[in-house]
Amino acid sequence: MNNDNIFKSAFLPSTIAAVIFIGVLGAVRKGPGLWGALLGAVTVIIFLSVHLIINGISKNLDPLAVMALAMFSYFAKVILMGAFLLVVTKTTSPNTVNRATFATSALCITGAWLAGEI
Repeated sequence: MNNDNIFKSAFLPSTIAAVIFIGVLGAVRKGPGLWGALLGAVTVIIFLSVHLIINGISKNLDPLAVMALAMFSYFAKVILMGAFLLVVTKTTSPNTVNRATFATSALCITGAWLAGEI
């Protein structure tokens, strides 16, 4: 299976899950829930898309270079995700972005993405 097929098969279920979570959590938790779910969806889709982009770039490289690129991208994503979460928690109040809806939507959309990749 090539990267385009993997991306399509992962993007569709994660997008459906994102729309459902944004709608449901936005309706149940109102504005903060909507923003939390939306932020979680965008974060997960961007975060997981980077892996497939790196995979596509490195498909013809030496295996050692692929491993180095994979490790670099992993650590860079972890550091950037930590910085992003720090910025979100320091610059927004829980009345603006609901942390629980962010976490719930991020975990469920990640599950949908990974199920689509398989």
